[in-house]
Amino acid sequence: MELKKLIITGGGTGGHVYPGLAIAKAVQAQKQNVEIFWVGSPDGMENKLVPIEGYPLFKVQVGKLNMVGASLRSRLLTLLGLPVCFYKCYKILKKIKPDCVLGVGGFVSGPVTLMAALMGIQTAIWEPNAYPGMANRFLSPFVRKIFLVFEEAAFLLKGRKKIQRVGLPIRKEIEALTMKHKNILENEKLNVLIFCGSQGARTVNTILKKAFVEKAHSFSQYNIRHQTGVADYSDCKKTYEGLAFIEAYEYLDNMAEHLKWADIVVCRAGTGSVFEVAACRKPTIFIPLPWAADDHQTKNAQALVNDDAALMILQKDLSAEALLSHLEKFRNNPRAAIVMGQKAHRFYTPRAAEVMAEALLSGL
Repeated sequence: MELKKLIITGGGTGGHVYPGLAIAKAVQAQKQNVEIFWVGSPDGMENKLVPIEGYPLFKVQVGKLNMVGASLRSRLLTLLGLPVCFYKCYKILKKIKPDCVLGVGGFVSGPVTLMAALMGIQTAIWEPNAYPGMANRFLSPFVRKIFLVFEEAAFLLKGRKKIQRVGLPIRKEIEALTMKHKNILENEKLNVLIFCGSQGARTVNTILKKAFVEKAHSFSQYNIRHQTGVADYSDCKKTYEGLAFIEAYEYLDNMAEHLKWADIVVCRAGTGSVFEVAACRKPTIFIPLPWAADDHQTKNAQALVNDDAALMILQKDLSAEALLSHLEKFRNNPRAAIVMGQKAHRFYTPRAAEVMAEALLSGL
């Protein structure tokens, strides 16, 4: 079957949207006459990023069933809303008549992909985490192909013969950094990049803001860029005005440039962050989001920690002392930091988007 129309469904966060866009571009690079459509949620990052790339965007409202902290009321409302959700998915699929549907994660991905499978449309899912999400665990018997980032995920999915490990599709400008080596041994001060996703993280920001003020002398041994998100930007910027070693950023518009600058990264452990820093050989201190579904961020980070390819601080243990303790390991032994970055790089699989595009274009 010659693929002519492809629906990519998913979103919510950049960790789902950016890889999906990378796959879309890889498909079109290999076969330009393929039409690509996106089905997302009304309030996710796909609403900002997908239209910029020129792909038609359809929206389906889906609630949260497997999110830590979701109330019983919200779960019940989600269940009650599923019939309407599935009907909207059906209408979109009937209108577009896709040859294939690829789910890249996020709440909307599940019902769209399931409805496509039930309608006899060829389907595939991409599972980005070491511990598969509830939707992909449920979808695995129904889809034709399962793309994985972590080998560990295979044990919880059904259909070993249709599983293919492809890695994480990352942005081209970041992938271009994979062959560039930065000699941190020459640095007088190590450059530390801190980010917790596009929206930032209130708890982490609060702890670090206090830490940078109270332990300013110790942290002044580093150059620090702290991406705070919009909610905390003004407060952090004001707090840091008298601290020459740190600069606040509301959003990192050019992530590739910031990663190129960084010697050490401190970040969440969403799959996108994990594999972008791994691709760039960055020694990283992960602070996993504690209420992520199935605690998948901790499991993502642990996969690297087990291989001495990263360090981790649980959010409940985050403090000035904990962060400084890890940073000083790198400052006192920069060669160990280089080795850690090289070990992290082993988790990176090149050409992930191109490999997935080839599989989709060949009819799965």
